[in-house]
Amino acid sequence: MPMTETDGFRLPFRPFRRGPRGQDRPAGANAVSATDGRHSPGEEQPHHHVIPLTFEQNLAAQRLSEASQHLIEREERLFGEINEAASLTHHEKEVNKLAADHKALEGLVLQTLRLSLSPGEVSSEALTSAVKAVKQEEDQDQKWAQRNQTLPAWRPSGWKKLHDSSLRSLVEERMDTPAIPPADHVNQSTVQVDVNSMGRRLKEDLLSVVGVVKSCYPFEMDICNFYAGLYHQTFSTRLRQITDFGLGDKDCIFLLRWVNEYYPLILQKRELVNEINIEALGKLLPKELLKPLEDQYLSKQQGELATYISCILEEEKKRWNKGEELPREDGCFVSTVAYDIIQFINGMVTSAATVVGDLHKAQNITCQLKDLMQRYKSFHFDIMRQKKPNSSAFIKANLACIEQFRDVLDNKRDLFTEDVQKNCLHVLTEMKQSAHTYLLEPVHKVLKPQYRKLGTNNWLSKPLFDKLLVSIEKELQDLQGSSQSSHQKLVGQLHLEVTAEYVKRLLKGQIKLRDREQQEKAYTTVKDNAESLHDLFGKMGSEEDWLKEILTMIADVLKLQGLPAIQMQVASLGTAYPDLSEKHVSALLKLKTNLTKDDRKTVKDILSDTLKEPGRGELPRQFFSKVQVK
Repeated sequence: MPMTETDGFRLPFRPFRRGPRGQDRPAGANAVSATDGRHSPGEEQPHHHVIPLTFEQNLAAQRLSEASQHLIEREERLFGEINEAASLTHHEKEVNKLAADHKALEGLVLQTLRLSLSPGEVSSEALTSAVKAVKQEEDQDQKWAQRNQTLPAWRPSGWKKLHDSSLRSLVEERMDTPAIPPADHVNQSTVQVDVNSMGRRLKEDLLSVVGVVKSCYPFEMDICNFYAGLYHQTFSTRLRQITDFGLGDKDCIFLLRWVNEYYPLILQKRELVNEINIEALGKLLPKELLKPLEDQYLSKQQGELATYISCILEEEKKRWNKGEELPREDGCFVSTVAYDIIQFINGMVTSAATVVGDLHKAQNITCQLKDLMQRYKSFHFDIMRQKKPNSSAFIKANLACIEQFRDVLDNKRDLFTEDVQKNCLHVLTEMKQSAHTYLLEPVHKVLKPQYRKLGTNNWLSKPLFDKLLVSIEKELQDLQGSSQSSHQKLVGQLHLEVTAEYVKRLLKGQIKLRDREQQEKAYTTVKDNAESLHDLFGKMGSEEDWLKEILTMIADVLKLQGLPAIQMQVASLGTAYPDLSEKHVSALLKLKTNLTKDDRKTVKDILSDTLKEPGRGELPRQFFSKVQVK
């Protein structure tokens, strides 16, 4: 059994025992019972003589609060006598003995505190008694502070400060001799081994504080938060010292993860979360030390992202230059460019948000995405300019990639800064429009001879329009090869452009509708054509149902005879489609040769008033701006 020396005598220091309080004490811990030990059954039991334990016996039994109380009582008696009758020198021997005993008790209390985190070295009863002794000594200091008489040399004892400084030293010593690292630490740097060891020590000790030490302290001392503060401060100091020497990229990431991920996870353990005020602790490192580490890490991530995307684009470019055919899935050409880049960005930003503890900072990784997307756009335009045999396949595959990029930019905005998101969406819009133009130009070239016949007198003949529909259906078959969603939008774009071409040819004014009969026939023709276009494009995947409504409303204008009715219909058309201009209305009304110039002016005035109404701002859909009229 280890022994403790206290000014002239040696005391046994009892090991930790977890039995109920008092089980490890000698018989008569508060007092000793004395009998002669000789009595037989049936005899009247003799009275027990209670003998109080001496100061030394209380120390030996680790009854430190009782020992403290014993000294306080001696102190009160002795200094009461000194102040009443005698001088300090008259009681010098007794004062010196009391001072020595006080010093011995202080040493044992501090030793007990220093062993409080060493399982098996001190019992919870001894620690509880030591803490109580500290409180008693503090109370006695307060009493002396209110007295107007000579103080004992040991007053104020300041045991609360000694308690705090002892625990601070204890924590620093334990963090300087951290837990034994696991066997797999061989691949770790010295920094990683040291920090991991300190982290394990911190976690184990805080769990011990909450599980064992807390029960030995009164509630008002808030010992869990006190210890948490000491470990936080010590750990923070050690990490600051590490950052002073500069860190490689791996150690930089490692340290950031400890500050922002591993350490918070320790404090959020189920056993600790309700005992420790995490917010009051704050960050392990201050902003001025974290920022250089964050900048170093984010800069490296930016470089990795740029390199990765560049490699993907270069590989895709090589495939195109070599004339390779893209693979197909369900009849659609497939490129993994968008998928690979999106997965990498998502994983990188999500991981960075954990490493730096801030999603907005992590978004900076994608700051170069604007330039990288411009490179993708340039490659996309090169494909269209050079028109290689495999160019159409690559453009159709790119349409799917554009949709995938747009989807993540719209729905995962937390991965990007607002500036990057807007810029990239603009680039994607340009790429989609150029791809549509590239793929639809050959279609319009085939259909152009039949477009020319629209808006002529032959236009009123049904077989003429039926030929146009057959040609459109054939061309739509050749457009297949992009993903379902991309093809749907491509077909919708062709639907819009064919409808705009139809209206443009109609408004050229090559036909004259002189009477009601011709105007009603024109109404029927336009309405039937609208229905036929709607059915054909709908069957091929277009969702642009609103285009049918435009042709129907134009047909109604051709049919109506009364000026007020025409005015109302044109006003309705202008309300639905505010890009309708006076030029469009004038060209439409000129088809009805029975309307005078003044009639047309009246109708246009109504349109002008309609367009001036408040709330006619951004257009949900534009159509007439795509129809050029002279």
